Amino acid sequence: MEINKDRLWTRVMELGEIGKQTSGGVTRFSFTPDESRAKDLVIAYMKEAGLAVREDAVGNIIGRREGTNPAASVVLTGSHIDTVPDGGMFDGALGVLSAIEALQRMDELGIQNVHPIEVIAFTDEEGSRFGFGMIGSRAVAGTLRLEDLEQRDEQAVSIADAMRTAGLVPERIGEAEKPPHEVKAYIELHIEQGRVLENLDEPVGLVTGIAGPLWQQFTLSGQAGHAGATPMHLRRDPMQAAAEIMSYIYAETRNFRNAVATVGKLRALPGGVNVIPGEVQFSLDLRDIDEAERDRLEASIHAYSKQVCEKQGIGLQIDLLQRVAPAPSSPVVQEAVAQAGKLAGLSELPRLVSGAGHDGMQFSSHWPLGMIFVRSRDGISHNPKEWSSPEDCAAGTEVLYHTLLELAKER
Repeated sequence: MEINKDRLWTRVMELGEIGKQTSGGVTRFSFTPDESRAKDLVIAYMKEAGLAVREDAVGNIIGRREGTNPAASVVLTGSHIDTVPDGGMFDGALGVLSAIEALQRMDELGIQNVHPIEVIAFTDEEGSRFGFGMIGSRAVAGTLRLEDLEQRDEQAVSIADAMRTAGLVPERIGEAEKPPHEVKAYIELHIEQGRVLENLDEPVGLVTGIAGPLWQQFTLSGQAGHAGATPMHLRRDPMQAAAEIMSYIYAETRNFRNAVATVGKLRALPGGVNVIPGEVQFSLDLRDIDEAERDRLEASIHAYSKQVCEKQGIGLQIDLLQRVAPAPSSPVVQEAVAQAGKLAGLSELPRLVSGAGHDGMQFSSHWPLGMIFVRSRDGISHNPKEWSSPEDCAAGTEVLYHTLLELAKER
């Protein structure tokens, strides 16, 4: 094995201490003191690896290993270090730390790469704080807009305000964009967050594509009233309508082969135990590797929601939070990963689709992309019990190491 397994594992454990909760999980939101501490640690690791480090206009941390041809297009790799509430220590972080380890071993072994290689720790992939994810990768892709920065967290702090507090200038986000001709390819290592690899008893997988997430917020408006004094037939209760719609969402999604649907946030206002809600809000997360199927499911849910609300006299507003197209992996990058698996001493890597969204999907129309998955124990993620073994993390990093060497060759 070329990479330093113990150093990689030590760094995973060290980074996992920042934002650690009493549950054992990690909460590390973007533009917070914990994220700042995490960035400082990642910067220190990058410098130990001999990388030239900078922070771009949106807060992405970038470590660059120069190539023998500095003018050549760059090979990008990395992931994110923010987390969901009470999440795991591997999600995102392993992708950043594995890339740093791969480049550090190149430096220690005196290996030269023709194309420059950059490791990026992307800002706010998860979207947990503001309900708007992949801020850093959107900026690199050139699709982040100033109006997007008006999204606010639960304390009414906007992304723009949070950026200013972190010493960034929101009006300069365009400077983070990388023109497509400047990038050769993007490769990201990530934990699987599912149990396909575990069921196959394989430590590492080759990702053929990423399902596209569609996030929406449903707001149902009725009439608040006394829970005891208002007969059922006289109510305009948005919670009743919301319950019917949510039941339909789950039932209808099962009629689609690859689609998944999740209602992850639910809020009733004014929120009294003895008060009929006047307003109910809930989120919807729809995903499918087939965009046409996802859109068909969305249309079905919208039509049913309108029907239910009209029948019960409930107002309905559906706001789009994000709509991301599915992202197929490049055949060129898939081949590089497949060959890297053999060089790492693994049998032929199993191929699978990512149901979870990742920063790389922002680049699908810009430059070739691909992903490497590392086995997740019990398929658990976004949870304190999230776990990938030291051996599996090392195996995935070994595959990433050889993939980067292949992609950074002159052609």
